[in-house]
Amino acid sequence: MISVVKPVVNPIIYLGTTSCSCRYYFVVEEDNTPLSVTVTPCDAPLEWKLTLQELPDEASGEGSGKPEPLDQQKQQQVTVDEGTELFSYKGNDVESYMATSSPSGLYQLEMLSTEKDSNFKVYATTTPESDQPYPELPYDPRVDVTALGRTTVTLAWKPTPTGVLMGQPVQYCVVINKEHNFKSLCAAEAKISADDAFMAVPKPGRDFSPFDFAHFGFVRSDNDFNKDRGLTSNKISRSYTAKSKASDIQKVCIGNKNIFTVSDLKPDTQYYFDVFAMNSATNTSTAYVGTFARTKEEARQKTVELKDGKVSDVFIKRKGSKFLRFAPVSSHQRVTLFVHTCLDSVQVQVRRDGKLLLSQNVEGVRQFQLRGKPKAKYLIRLRGSRKGASTLKVLATTKPSSKQPFPSLPEDTRIKAFDKLRTCSTATVAWLGTQDRNKYCVYKKEVSESYGEEQRRREQNQCAGPETRRKSEKVLCKYFHSPNLQKAVTTETITGLEPGKTYLLDVYVVGHSGHSVKYQSKLVKTRKYC
Repeated sequence: MISVVKPVVNPIIYLGTTSCSCRYYFVVEEDNTPLSVTVTPCDAPLEWKLTLQELPDEASGEGSGKPEPLDQQKQQQVTVDEGTELFSYKGNDVESYMATSSPSGLYQLEMLSTEKDSNFKVYATTTPESDQPYPELPYDPRVDVTALGRTTVTLAWKPTPTGVLMGQPVQYCVVINKEHNFKSLCAAEAKISADDAFMAVPKPGRDFSPFDFAHFGFVRSDNDFNKDRGLTSNKISRSYTAKSKASDIQKVCIGNKNIFTVSDLKPDTQYYFDVFAMNSATNTSTAYVGTFARTKEEARQKTVELKDGKVSDVFIKRKGSKFLRFAPVSSHQRVTLFVHTCLDSVQVQVRRDGKLLLSQNVEGVRQFQLRGKPKAKYLIRLRGSRKGASTLKVLATTKPSSKQPFPSLPEDTRIKAFDKLRTCSTATVAWLGTQDRNKYCVYKKEVSESYGEEQRRREQNQCAGPETRRKSEKVLCKYFHSPNLQKAVTTETITGLEPGKTYLLDVYVVGHSGHSVKYQSKLVKTRKYC
């Protein structure tokens, strides 16, 4: 269906649901116009595509903004061709199309949800520089746990510069749940809501119908082969539930405070905490780097028992300690210990029947091989960082590597870049493998020249896997192993880079059960002149 619509003169904010496929249209009247379109999937992956079509003579700025009757369209013989594809994406990340100079024409945004009915948000504008709808993150975007009790957790974070420097109406919303961290606020809202869609209460003076497309210059077309093609209304809730009993998720908006104490929690229970900076004027939000913590036990804290081959999530408060105990039920020749720190480094001490076996600081991921002993018991002490609270994953096992959830790792997990092989558009890197056949995935991300290792540690959660990366950042995935450890090295040339640009390269090794571990990130810079 084609509908004559008004041109985009103001930002478009649209909230809706899709159960199969739907299309949205908007007009850009003048050539060389900036254009930005941002799509936020809320509760399921989406496939979306932006195409440019020729603007019919009848579809000028004089349009009413309302869809014309089908018979009128037939008389005018307005048809839609394939158009020119500008951008496409598949996944559940917040993804944007941005162009500094766009031609005039009719733009079509096609949405497809293949898994289930899905909620989403769309923000489109022809004035992206002046709008700045999404709040900026501070220099350190992490959420810190500053106090931990049996039923309370206190969170703190740096304020967004959008509210402090730019004077925009910004408030913070905190989401608490027991399952996982959320990538976006609308993903949490979709989980909370009892309905299939969610919409915050509109601001006074802007109480519009979400399907008043003329107000936005936005027209929707649904593909429903059981009905005549035409515009349909979506089910939108005008209010939201702050707490869902079924999924035990809470959302609390606290104004512009950047310290918040979560209360009424259960003792000895792990919770995930997310903070979102929300621009009240545009109803858009940006996610901080979430965290998780386990509340204290009712009684005196006991040593945590590790189960053979099972990954345990561990939280350690600032300068605190945690004791773990591993007692294999059968005789064993060796114990493999994995320690995967998510944010800051931790000190690891391991004793076997009272005898000290190792004492090291661990940052990132480390694998230790401990000599076994019949009926031996292992006591693991983890000491947190002075900088802040630490979160990590720990695995102890006597099982062979082929049955472990963690992939096998070499002793050195650095990525080596060959300076002499650098060109203006390529970079060649190498890394070590093992005797086990594992899947390795390479990702690249362009960063600023001032980007350094300290900034990388602040921004990245080392426990996050490749599923958190954008599809456009993926370079390749391949399988590799070598029976000879001395030859267990592989190289890869990354192409399609820009001259004189700095890139952050990551290699993920994926285990048999899907658990992934990231090698140490590597910064490379292409040559400016070739």
